Amino acid sequence: MHEDWSFDVFKRLLDVCLALILTALFLPVWIVIPLLITFDSPGPIFYRHRRVGKNGKEFWMYKFRSMVPDADEILFKKDKRLLKKFKDGDWKLESDPRITTLGRIMRSITIDEFPQLLNVLKGEMSMVGPRAYLKKELEEQQAKYPETRQWIKNILSIKPGITGPWQTSGRNIVPFNVRAKMDAEYARKKSMLEDIRILVKTPGAMFSKW
Repeated sequence: MHEDWSFDVFKRLLDVCLALILTALFLPVWIVIPLLITFDSPGPIFYRHRRVGKNGKEFWMYKFRSMVPDADEILFKKDKRLLKKFKDGDWKLESDPRITTLGRIMRSITIDEFPQLLNVLKGEMSMVGPRAYLKKELEEQQAKYPETRQWIKNILSIKPGITGPWQTSGRNIVPFNVRAKMDAEYARKKSMLEDIRILVKTPGAMFSKW
């Protein structure tokens, strides 16, 4: 119990310090990107999505908008073929037609995820942690991969992260059952050294997308 308490305290301190440092260090991003999004395509600057956090509590996760404004409606209501491809790919699309020109550039260097620093400061996310999953995604993927049910409890025992074990694994396309196992193993470790290792690897993983 004491180890869990000390881990949570040090992890929160690291989260807040890093989030504040990165927000200040990349201040130009917060000014330039909204302007570029406005000129690139009509619609809001930010995009928010309901995700499942610690203990199964849902929260709004923020991103810079990298898709057309009605992206969710296109996927879930208008384009059945795209939705099938999305679900067959474990809730990922290798080539997503809804992404804007600027959005592809932002995603290639992960700039679209910068607003998640706000989620970290609010205490909803951590700098390092499991993927922040959609509720429907968890339900459907557990039905598709029954073996993952044993890992979801571990995954939801901690806050989701901006970066994590599978994001820095060197593999861009990772099936859900592999991601879930990696996330669950990370959650069970509760190691600050592992967090630091992942944080050190993250810049390399970001630029490897180029």
